[in-house]
Amino acid sequence: MVAPDSGARTRRRIANEARRAADVARAVADRAERLAAAVGAQVDHALGREEEAAWKRVARLRDGVQRYSRTVMAP
Repeated sequence: MVAPDSGARTRRRIANEARRAADVARAVADRAERLAAAVGAQVDHALGREEEAAWKRVARLRDGVQRYSRTVMAP
């Protein structure tokens, strides 16, 4: 028969496993944080493109309105 580990050995093993689990949790949290930052940057970039395209459309509309106004107001 094999006797179970002593209390000190069991506590040491549990403490080591807890440290490993904490290290893994930190690594996962760091990776999640980096990925969230990368996704945020991509979203900001995409929104910036959308805003830029919207301002270009506004400028084209203004130009069209000004040209129309000049033709209507011309003698």
